[in-house]
Amino acid sequence: MQSLRELYKIGRGPSSSHTMGPERAVKRIKQEYPEADKFKVTLYGSLALTGKGHGTDRIIKETFLPFPCEITFDKVTPCHFHPNTMTVFAYKGEGCIGKRQVYSIGGGSIIFDHESVLKSEEPDVYPHNSYTEISEYCSNKNIRIWEYVKEFEGEEIFHYLADVWECMKNSIRQGLTTKGVLPGGLNTQRRAQILYNQRHIDESAQTQENRLVCSYAFAVSEQNASGGKIVTAPTCGACGVLPSVLMYYQEKKGFSDDKILKALATGGIIGNLIKKNASISGAECGCQAEIGSACSMAAAALAELFEMGLGQIEYASEVAMEHHLGLTCDPIGGLVQIPCIERNAVAAMRAINALSLANFLTDSRKISFDMVVKVMYETGKNLLSDYRETSSGGLAKHYTNHEIIGEDDDT
Repeated sequence: MQSLRELYKIGRGPSSSHTMGPERAVKRIKQEYPEADKFKVTLYGSLALTGKGHGTDRIIKETFLPFPCEITFDKVTPCHFHPNTMTVFAYKGEGCIGKRQVYSIGGGSIIFDHESVLKSEEPDVYPHNSYTEISEYCSNKNIRIWEYVKEFEGEEIFHYLADVWECMKNSIRQGLTTKGVLPGGLNTQRRAQILYNQRHIDESAQTQENRLVCSYAFAVSEQNASGGKIVTAPTCGACGVLPSVLMYYQEKKGFSDDKILKALATGGIIGNLIKKNASISGAECGCQAEIGSACSMAAAALAELFEMGLGQIEYASEVAMEHHLGLTCDPIGGLVQIPCIERNAVAAMRAINALSLANFLTDSRKISFDMVVKVMYETGKNLLSDYRETSSGGLAKHYTNHEIIGEDDDT
């Protein structure tokens, strides 16, 4: 598995697959073809179908500046390897001097060309590829998962995670203090501040917990939807789940930042396992791959905060994913707003529920984390393409508003 730096990426929303990935690809292509003076890009699959709503064309054109770039949305040609596919042509004058095929595979990660299908941008740093292997390794050495991370990535990874945590906290703070309407044409009102401030007249402790956790999740997700700076955890679309539960419990229980960083490391291993053995791409496996993965990561991180054992961490992660199986990705207008923002809040609360179940029921569990990851991947592959971030089915199909970005022309 790769470094946690490849999972937790600090960048701007609204989509890791549709904006961060293409932006990363364009920067690399500009370096590879310094003599080029113009470019043409063809987007396929989910990049074509929801690219306008996600701002894919905007970020590509901005990143290619000062050189012009012509973009074509091909919504017909099938994608055989990955549904987030783009072809980039580099030109000098009227002559084409290069062509690159790029796959945006989720979380801002990219793969170039068919010969690189089985290769990744960055080398693996972890020798194990399943929770079973990692658990056995940690048990034999009597170490926790965060110590496992430290062993293979060094102390410096926690300096990076400190930057990740600071960005997460800032996205919550900024989201809670910003009002207005999110861009894109849906006229979605920001609601994080309302949730945070509007205390119920007879509020119980449980109601307050739900309200605060949800407000934090809304805050981060609304920052993402507006193109603000966030952390992929594991994606932009699911970026509000993990920071919301960590912030809430840090405030409630007084956990130190050092403890939070260890929790981020543990949650990161869970996200890495899903990314390695299945997918964190909504275009490939539906929203279960994004929100489900984020919920698993959050549940594992919380279990680490409370110093639960390896079996309890596994159970919390497993149950969090199991109850997101089959969740479709049907963003209205291709925007990361409805139902995406609310889903972050719901998944955050579900992560807390998974923590509670792990505290009581670990010894009676039947399903392993590795098994549920395999099932999630198979389920995602079996979903109709309408429900895999194409905005062709579900809520996206039945909600009609012709002013939404993405419903205009295809070039």
